[in-house]
Parts: sequence; C-alpha cells; structure tokens
Amino acid sequence: MRVSVFPLLILGLFMGFTFWAMAGTEQSLLAFGVELMSSPDTAQVVIDLYILAAMACVWMYQDAKGRGKGLGYLLPFFILTAVFVSAGPLLYLVLRGGRETGAATGRPF
Repeated sequence: MRVSVFPLLILGLFMGFTFWAMAGTEQSLLAFGVELMSSPDTAQVVIDLYILAAMACVWMYQDAKGRGKGLGYLLPFFILTAVFVSAGPLLYLVLRGGRETGAATGRPF
C-alpha cells in the first residue's frame, strides 16, 4: 500500500495538537462543541467547517466510487470527519496514496 507523505505529516501534526489540547482541557469534546455553538460568531465558524466537511465527504464518496470502493470502506472516514472535521479527509488522502498518472486512469490529467 502506498501512502502519501505530506497528508500523513499534516494529519500527525493536527491529531497530535488535538490530543495535546484535549488532554489539557477540563471539558469533553462534546462540551467544547456545545460551547462553540452558544455564540453566533463561533457558531458561524463551526457551521462553515461542517459545510466544508460535507463537501469533503461528497468528494471522498465520488473518488472512492471511481476507485471501486464501497460505502463500508468510507464509513470510518465519514465518522472521523464528523468528529474531527479535517482528520477524515486527511486520513483518506494518506491511504489513497499518490496521484495516478493519466495513462493509469484513462484520463488525460
């Protein structure tokens, strides 16, 4: 299995920071999310992130479908995206491997 190094690096840094931040807090991830949604300015950012997360899930679905992968393969990525937003698409990119050449996919680019 080929993995993509750059998304792996970003995923490692992001999840490392996330776990470090969560270890130092005195509230759960759910309580943190509720607190963010209690104010219109932070709620706008959360809503914006989840719109982007939904678009990433659509992309992952279309890409995986084109690669012959089923919904069962994508479910862990979708769950991870629902909880940590960026982590699901980053892990998908890591496991997806490098971009194929146009000759391998039958597409010009």
